Amino acid sequence: MAHCVVPEADNILDREFPVLDKGFVRLVDYLGGDARIVQAARVSCGAGTKTLREDAALIDYLLRNEHTSPFEQVVLTFHVKLPIFVARQWIRHRTARVNEISGRYSVMKDEYYIPAPEDVAAQSSDNKQGRASEAMDPVEADGIIGRIAAGQKAAHAVYLDLIDSGVARELARIGLPLSLYTEWYWQIDLHNLFHFLTLRMDAHAQLEIRAYANAIFGIARAVAPAACASFERHSLNAVRFSSDEFGALQNLLRGEHPGLEGKDLERFEEKLANGRQR
Repeated sequence: MAHCVVPEADNILDREFPVLDKGFVRLVDYLGGDARIVQAARVSCGAGTKTLREDAALIDYLLRNEHTSPFEQVVLTFHVKLPIFVARQWIRHRTARVNEISGRYSVMKDEYYIPAPEDVAAQSSDNKQGRASEAMDPVEADGIIGRIAAGQKAAHAVYLDLIDSGVARELARIGLPLSLYTEWYWQIDLHNLFHFLTLRMDAHAQLEIRAYANAIFGIARAVAPAACASFERHSLNAVRFSSDEFGALQNLLRGEHPGLEGKDLERFEEKLANGRQR
């Protein structure tokens, strides 16, 4: 296979894309692009002479039918600066390779995430792990932000005082808040990146990690635009139904009651609403 060069990806190498108040994502390196996916898929019969349109159609077929291995041929390496609480969610995706800055070796910078006032909200009444969609009153939000910032400042002052007193860095750091920024190099293949994006660009994901997922998807578009366009059609903006839900959909088309009750009906109606929005 010939080496794949993607000019659009080369143009954004090492460019920082800001995320949140102090974070960023940048593409450090990439291996392959749309052409690599096509080459890998056609390895058994030779590349032949194909047009860009035919290549895009092949990529669309592969993704639609879940032929995943050709997408694993494309690899992206990111440098990410992110709050620790975002990193703890992110690291649950175990199909990537990660190298993170160490607080045992380095003195951590006084850099903490401060949410914007419009992102401060109460606990959701119907989602045990998320915030309400409505922001708090601006005055109340400013007070909460002030309390968060004061706690961060006090914790970092103790941290520096412990270090100055000769306490080991690995111990001094244990009182630092989860809002502290960390950095890592994160390398992942395109197939598993799409899985990450499906979950982390979803409206149910936490706002802060969604911001990083959106930035990464924008970068991935430059590396493999045809694959990303197919991913949008068949995964990101698609709605999947279970067999029971498909039966309910058929009932609706016949003008009948969907035949679902309780939580099953709620989930079905939510999927229909999401489909209309898309």
